[in-house]
Amino acid sequence: MPRMTTPSDATAGERLESWRDAVSRSLVPMAVLPRECSDFRASLHAAQVGRVQMSVITAEPHSVARTRRHIASDAPDLLQLTLQLSGQGVLTQKDRQAQVRPGEMVVYDTRSPFTYDLRQSHTGLVLMFPRAMLRVTERDLARVTATPVPCRDGLGKVVQPLLYGLARQMGHLESCGTPRLADHVVGLIGALLAEQAGADRTTEEDRPDVLTQRVLDYMEERLTDPGLSPEGIAAAHRISRRYLYKLLAAQGHTVSGWIREQRLERCRRDLADPAMDHLPVGAIGGRWGFSDPAHFSHAFKAAYGMSPRAARAAGRRRQRP
Repeated sequence: MPRMTTPSDATAGERLESWRDAVSRSLVPMAVLPRECSDFRASLHAAQVGRVQMSVITAEPHSVARTRRHIASDAPDLLQLTLQLSGQGVLTQKDRQAQVRPGEMVVYDTRSPFTYDLRQSHTGLVLMFPRAMLRVTERDLARVTATPVPCRDGLGKVVQPLLYGLARQMGHLESCGTPRLADHVVGLIGALLAEQAGADRTTEEDRPDVLTQRVLDYMEERLTDPGLSPEGIAAAHRISRRYLYKLLAAQGHTVSGWIREQRLERCRRDLADPAMDHLPVGAIGGRWGFSDPAHFSHAFKAAYGMSPRAARAAGRRRQRP
């Protein structure tokens, strides 16, 4: 297949439209969403090897989204796998969100909506092949779909160099590639995914109550971090923000509300502790993630009916004999 590039003499909008047509024809129909990039450019070099389409994509920051309107009822049962060669991407599908770093890969189902948010200039190798080629149980495939697959250990140390080699030889693959090569590549990928699924498998890991407790423990350990955010919490647990909100809602909480309540309770405890008298009130708030003293004071008063300073004074009065 010839290399496709965005036209150099077109506007940024025209280049995005051209890129949408290129990826929809070469891979599967999807939308292309612009990010803050005044000079969007991209290229795609693809080769068909047996039943596997291999593509090397280089592009400026953008997002692709495959929505339900892009998926026909008779859409072929294809999987895509992306090996992030440079830059980072965030793949979201169903209730999972995977942050994919250079050297990591992610597999996703083209018959379910997904988004791939590419926030940096990047290069990736994308393989697309029939699900039936991948000799992995449906249960194991479900475990690893839309989760980052590291390649530092085990079979990853075998598969990653092979895929890097394919990316470098894209121009020669159609002339020298054979169906047997495609079968071997997908076979190794399947073995790697099965290994990853086995490493991740525990008897209770997927239960919502167990995951919820892990999330709560994670947030509690990081209450002092002002940067604690739903995005970071979801990424750390390989779930989407929507599913994170659902887990906390089942416990009667919002994410931000739980963090705020726990931080305020720790501040109230420290204000009542004579050993903390050497710290200014604002420092107590800062110690638990409230970087703005005014915001801390307002939130504390809203929760406890008095300012942090008044709470500290009241505590000292109660402690006097």
